[in-house]
Amino acid sequence: MFEVIKEMAGVSGIFLFLLIVMIVWSSVWKLLGLWKAARKNSVAWFIILALVNTVGILEILYIYVFSERKKNNFRAKKKRKRR
Repeated sequence: MFEVIKEMAGVSGIFLFLLIVMIVWSSVWKLLGLWKAARKNSVAWFIILALVNTVGILEILYIYVFSERKKNNFRAKKKRKRR
């Protein structure tokens, strides 16, 4: 009987640890994504990031892909105007 309880506690301990790691991981990326969206005045992205929980995947995409597009396009347009 005690062996079964010990096994269950061990398995649930692993799941609890993984759950805590996922919560911390998701929270860090969510805060970074929300912070960047707020600084860039991206209201639509801020709302989407605040409401949708994707374990950090959407936030990472926003930070490294979608928020960089405007900056790169602006630099390209600025270079064209100088010529």
